This record gives sequence, structure tokens and C-alpha cells, in this order.
Amino acid sequence: MTAQLFILSAPSGAGKTSMVRETCSRIDDLVVSVSHTTRSKRPNDTDGVDYHFVDEPTFHEMIAGADFLEHAQVFDNYYGTSHQSVENTLKSGKDVLLEIDWQGADQVRRLMPDACSIFIVPPSRETLEQRLRGRATDSDEVIERRIADAVSDMRHFSNYDYLIINDDFEQAVMELSAVVIAKRMKVNRQVQERSELLSALLS
Repeated sequence: MTAQLFILSAPSGAGKTSMVRETCSRIDDLVVSVSHTTRSKRPNDTDGVDYHFVDEPTFHEMIAGADFLEHAQVFDNYYGTSHQSVENTLKSGKDVLLEIDWQGADQVRRLMPDACSIFIVPPSRETLEQRLRGRATDSDEVIERRIADAVSDMRHFSNYDYLIINDDFEQAVMELSAVVIAKRMKVNRQVQERSELLSALLS
């Protein structure tokens, strides 16, 4: 079975994580790759579910061991995707969704050019700022830096295959789901998954 790798990127505050969780709850055999990170756990984070939380020495050891499909420094922390974990999941027949930034997306495209990439943006800068301030976890200084970085991130949207504007959450989830389903309907995948049916129809 030819499973599909999806890359999903968005600026901080665009609502990416909520969209991914809802989409995965609606579509079977679509799983999110759990990244490794050196950032501190937030109150609602669960190790092994939201991220694999590691310290910087461990992360750098993994880089040296070529354990990552991609890795990047975002703000003051490191993030990376386990190459072996992604390959194993794809081989099991499940589609994999990577929540990574544009730097990581560039790395993955070079190694896996068949990956489908999707970029999510908020409907306005005002909405972006409201969402970031609504978290109530960062100082004004950090929020201002996140807004500036978000604008910088959004300049890379044209490198992606699809663009989704997360204004209405339900609509955005439907659009993300539509991309996943459309990729599953491609002929080369259907030939593999429906080979018996197609053979019977053409015999």
C-alpha cells in the first residue's frame, strides 16, 4: 500500500494543532508524527503524545546519529522528526501528517519529494495576535516576537501545494480533510488498494 506523507506548516497562533486533531479524529489511518523537542512542557502537554520532550544534549546526540528526517531551531528551542518512526508508520499503510515549520518542510521535500505540503494562515493579523494573547502563557515581549516571526513564516506559503485560511474552524477542517481524501483517490494509490476490484471489472 502506498501511504502518503503530509507536511503541515503554519505560523504560531494559526490554529494548526486544533485542526490536525479534529481532522485525524474524522479520518481513519491518518496519524500525526510526534516530534522531539527541547522546549519545556506546558501544563496540558503529555510526553509522547504532544511531543517527545528531551534535553539539548540528547537532541544533539540524535542529530549526530542522523536520527531525524528533519530538525530545526524555532525560537529558542529545537524540534525534530524521527526518520525511522515516519518510515515505519508509512510502511504499515497509515498516512502520516508532520506538523513542522517551513525550515523542516524544506528538508523533508528534499528527502521525500512525493510529500504533500499544506500551509495554514489566520484570517488576519489581529486574529493572530488575539489567539497568541489568549493562551496567557507568554509575556508581551515574547508575544511581539512571535508575531514578527509569524509574519516571516507566512512569507514561505508559496512553497507549499495547498493553502488553507483558518477563519471558520469547521470550514478549515473540511478543507484539510478534502486534501487528504483527494490524495487517497489518486489512481496510483487506488490501483494498489483496489487491485482485485479493478481486475474483476476489467476481466
